[in-house]
Amino acid sequence: MRHRRLRTLVGVLAAATLAVPLAVTGTTAAQAVGPSVLPVTVTNTTGRGDAVHLYVIGTNLSTGRLGYVTKGGTFTAWPAGSNPPSPAPDVAIAGPPNGGSTTINLPRGFSGRIYFSLGAKLPFFLTPDGLVQPAPWAGGDASRDVLFDWSELTYNDAGLWLNSSQVDMFAIPHAVTVTGASGATKRTGDVVTNGRDQVINALKAQPGWSGSVVTRSDGTVLRVLAPGKAAGAGLLSATYLDPYITSAWNAYTSKTLTVVPFGDQPNTRYFGRTSGDVMRFTNASGAQVAAFTKPSSADVWGCDGNLHAPNDQVVGPIARTLCAALNRGTLGTVDTQPSTNAADFYRSSPTNQYAKVIHAAMADGKAYAFAFDDVGAFESLVHDGDPRSAGLVLSPFTGGGTGGGGGGGGGTTAGALVNANGPCLDNDNRSTANGNKIQIWGCNGTVAQQWSFVEAGSTLRVQGKCLDIAGGATGNGTKVQLWDCNSTGAQVWIPQSGGAYRNPQSGRCLDVPSGSTTSGTQVQIWDCNGSAAQRWTLS
Repeated sequence: MRHRRLRTLVGVLAAATLAVPLAVTGTTAAQAVGPSVLPVTVTNTTGRGDAVHLYVIGTNLSTGRLGYVTKGGTFTAWPAGSNPPSPAPDVAIAGPPNGGSTTINLPRGFSGRIYFSLGAKLPFFLTPDGLVQPAPWAGGDASRDVLFDWSELTYNDAGLWLNSSQVDMFAIPHAVTVTGASGATKRTGDVVTNGRDQVINALKAQPGWSGSVVTRSDGTVLRVLAPGKAAGAGLLSATYLDPYITSAWNAYTSKTLTVVPFGDQPNTRYFGRTSGDVMRFTNASGAQVAAFTKPSSADVWGCDGNLHAPNDQVVGPIARTLCAALNRGTLGTVDTQPSTNAADFYRSSPTNQYAKVIHAAMADGKAYAFAFDDVGAFESLVHDGDPRSAGLVLSPFTGGGTGGGGGGGGGTTAGALVNANGPCLDNDNRSTANGNKIQIWGCNGTVAQQWSFVEAGSTLRVQGKCLDIAGGATGNGTKVQLWDCNSTGAQVWIPQSGGAYRNPQSGRCLDVPSGSTTSGTQVQIWDCNGSAAQRWTLS
């Protein structure tokens, strides 16, 4: 199954970007689906004393009606609105205090958002056409002084998709979890220690970007606006990315861009060349299938305008690939797209500093920093086709590195995994390909070295994948690699009192061969012996 991120207008005065996954039709076996009402646990670890208000707002997929969901899981359509917009009914659900949890229920057949505000409630309004979503980047919006954020979701007969979103802004960092029928939990969205401050301070220090950090009169930083929203509000140059776009676009006047939009269809390829301001794409037979006029900065920030991606199987996939490449700064230098080597991202000048610092602040490197950040699977999304529970964990505003609770996710500790001999455990070249080498390297603070130990399942994770013993083998010297988290014994690591990580299936420990300190040395399993080669500190 694949899913696509569709952009949907909800209401008439503010645009909402919702994650609406669609299954690719075909011959598939019948599968189990989750319960008619799915429990979603919201856990508050912000460290703040503000009251938390929750809102579950979106669309009934059976009727197409817009409405809200009660704490018990009942969908209710909105009453008729008016012009000018009238206040919507107060549908806030009381959220958890700091250190607490609140469980709400989500009916199957629903797509929308879970909003959460700290302190003040969120104002919503109704027109005859639907709900007006909060848009604090717009002048005079009633939500501009409210500290709030949201996650996006779809729950249908194909399962649950739940993601933290930074497409419009970064305000309240939060993790998302889902637990399936097997009991395995998937989790993403955790920030590194002091991750919120890291994002705020990085953007404040970046020339031209400080205006995107919005601070309330009492000194509270409310949000960091995504570049499209900041530019629209006059807080970032409207032409900021234009020099890079022109350079990348013109690169293909003299060479060919190859787009391979589907990871499971490597032979589906399109070939782009630029003439003037237009990049034209042909298929393998040489027939033209798409053409794009050079986009503006606004088009790139929004993945729209000249990069509009229709819901088809040719033009849309090419457009989303182009947009991801331009946001990540790889178009013009990486000639087969999409590029999935995160080491190449955000090196262009100028570049999308917002997306760069958001991803750097995530424990697994994954985020939804722009609309098509799911190209190459770099998005902060969890999915399960047979879910039993889910969760949102509102992360610490300062400090942190630990979290837990939501949806049975268990505790999580995040940071660099430092060997007693000095180097750090490192995901080679930041690649997320299955089988990628796990090695030692000089500690450098990159996402390739931001490991999370997830107590539920006792897994070590980096960039959304798990530390795995190749082939599930148990012999001394078996190499350790990166792999999709799959709840097998090859991915279980039990911390030992001396700092070792023991794999129960093999009875052996995570080990650096011969205690090497040479960067690039691939780690292995070996008989547990208490040596420095097997002692690790996660901090």
